Amino acid sequence: MSFNGLGMTLGNLSRVSAARSRSISPENFTGEKGSGGMATEGTGARAARELGQGWKVSPSVVIPAGEAFTLADITDAGAIQQIWMTPTGNWRFSILRIYWDDQEVPSVDCPVGDFFGMGWGKFAQLTSDAICVNPGSAFNCYWEMPFRKRCRITMTNIDEEDMVLYYQINYTLTDVPEDAAYFHAQFRRTNPLPYKSVYTLCEGVKGQGNYVGTYMAWGVNNRGWWGEGEIKFFVDGDDEFPTICGTGTEDYFCGSYNFDLGTEAGGYTTFTTPQAGLHQVIRPDGRYSSQQRFGMYRWHISDPVRFQEDLRVTIQALGWRAGRRYLPLQDDIASVAFWYQTLPTAPFPELPDKDALEVN
Repeated sequence: MSFNGLGMTLGNLSRVSAARSRSISPENFTGEKGSGGMATEGTGARAARELGQGWKVSPSVVIPAGEAFTLADITDAGAIQQIWMTPTGNWRFSILRIYWDDQEVPSVDCPVGDFFGMGWGKFAQLTSDAICVNPGSAFNCYWEMPFRKRCRITMTNIDEEDMVLYYQINYTLTDVPEDAAYFHAQFRRTNPLPYKSVYTLCEGVKGQGNYVGTYMAWGVNNRGWWGEGEIKFFVDGDDEFPTICGTGTEDYFCGSYNFDLGTEAGGYTTFTTPQAGLHQVIRPDGRYSSQQRFGMYRWHISDPVRFQEDLRVTIQALGWRAGRRYLPLQDDIASVAFWYQTLPTAPFPELPDKDALEVN
């Protein structure tokens, strides 16, 4: 990327810029210059009662059950550079939404756990260029998110209990290049996948853009290997057959041969790298947690899938049956598709209701 005051690399960190750094948190809800740490009331007020203003009076917010809270509302041009948060409660029941430039429909609509690669509601270390999750619930996002007029970020608590949220949104105010597109993230879940059906990660995407990443939470409902299916990218009018067709699920996620090093090595082997990983394997416990569950990600940072008009992405759920024949699977599959595109955003499908979101 050419230097413009948005993202930086090790090669241009020494370059100065007219861009202005800002940060929104419960200690500065608006991100205004010189306005951090001014709170006299907040979740830390009791702990700071002998110290007073400036001593961590408002480090977090409480979002009541059934309510939405606006994390950020920025009216200017610039880019989100980093988001950190640590939400309590059920991560499937906290819905992260982001709206660009006064659009009424969100361009990000996703349970917070899945957005950060934690779709099963349990911690797993994830270390990558775009997303990092660190002990024990430290969610970090490094996707660059430009905007030209406005950025609005909300969190909706659909649970029956209040949630506590610590968060910080770091951004820059600067000119945005004409060719900078807008960040999108769409969640989907099918449980179970109908027999001989393909799983859709996204469809109905209209505009010009770049597909940049996939997260999948895959719950297996059969005894054998589950990852023979091919991912397919249908771009710019592709109908029955795609332009890009993968060779297998573990191949797409940059692994090989079932992610399995054999019984002596422990079988499925997790890995987390800058652009791909199988970062989570939840194994049966011999009691009530009876199914294997997996979390994996693939970022297209070095190889974005570019589209000029439209995009649809699908993946097959495919295992083995007797006679070395493929077996179409009926698994519990959830995903987040990440991409950049020009506006407007086509409306997403409605999120599943609370019962259909629940991990069970």
